[in-house]
Amino acid sequence: MKLSEREIIGQGFRYPIELHEDFQGLTEKLNSLPKVSKIYVLTSREIAGIYEKYITKELKSLNFPFSFIYLKPGEKNKHIDRVKKVYNQLIETDADRRAVVIAFGGGVVGDFAGFIAATYQRGVRFVQVPTTLLACVDSSVGGKVAVNVDSGKNMVGAFYQPEFVFAPLFTLSTLPDKEWSCGLAEIAKHAFLDGGDFLEKISNSIRSEYSADSPILRYAIEESVRVKSGIVGQDEKESGLRAVLNLGHTTGHAIESLTQYKKYSHGEAVSVGLVTALLLSKELVGFSESNFQKAITLMKKLELPTRLEEKPEEILKHMEHDKKKEGSSLKFVLLEDFGKPKFGVPVERKMILEILKRQKGKL
Repeated sequence: MKLSEREIIGQGFRYPIELHEDFQGLTEKLNSLPKVSKIYVLTSREIAGIYEKYITKELKSLNFPFSFIYLKPGEKNKHIDRVKKVYNQLIETDADRRAVVIAFGGGVVGDFAGFIAATYQRGVRFVQVPTTLLACVDSSVGGKVAVNVDSGKNMVGAFYQPEFVFAPLFTLSTLPDKEWSCGLAEIAKHAFLDGGDFLEKISNSIRSEYSADSPILRYAIEESVRVKSGIVGQDEKESGLRAVLNLGHTTGHAIESLTQYKKYSHGEAVSVGLVTALLLSKELVGFSESNFQKAITLMKKLELPTRLEEKPEEILKHMEHDKKKEGSSLKFVLLEDFGKPKFGVPVERKMILEILKRQKGKL
């Protein structure tokens, strides 16, 4: 059953983002796509082991054939070295430009499958079927697709929009704790960027209230999609406004890189990065102490990490490789107030180091 739908509209693209209880209705959506030769479902064996039987039951009534391509799970496998094998599988099975790629999984699968779709034969259509909270509220929305290289995350990629996003929320029931943190961190980020009723309602919630079928979760997903789709619709390719969605990511990506994507989930790293951005916001753009305390309280109620555990000097070193660096400056997204983000703020390395050292203390 379809629970809700929001349409994302930008210059040259328009598509629905739908929340569903399960996979019912996916076949109908796929059959509505014109001139499809074959469906390729790209997923991890971990996800397939739990949900392949459910999606297969739905896909069996398609008007065209489908098959699965299995990917190794984890951020380390979202690497450019892995794409060749998938390209060859598509070529060997005669995938043409009328093929459709389904990204069936979390953010790693969505990024990787989207990159394959964007580049195979200069682009084939693709569909996002997110199975994690992070993918529902963030990575499946907006068309950013990418793979990692040895020296950096998401350094090779494209802006490539899906035909539609179909989120079966019952898949969230099997998420491990770290994956809940991943998604809740992005929800907190969107609430900070938006302010208003969204922030107030999330501020009055606690982590234990969030479950696959809870009203607060559905509200948080719908509002996060509203915030992100509104921004992406105005600035698809991050020429300006879309950069605000990187709030917390400068430190977050540095933490992930330093710890080789093993210690933290993406959302946990972004959560720590949000605190860096909030501390810098107090120092540089007038974010109030009361707002800072409100944000930290919200994050603690959602049981998100806030303290930095790694060496500040090492974090700063890894920030140097981040794609948000321009010339000799390090650029941050900061908050003047809730709902008033400011992007492209240059921050001196001395200030960054001071804030990172402060973040290792008690917040």
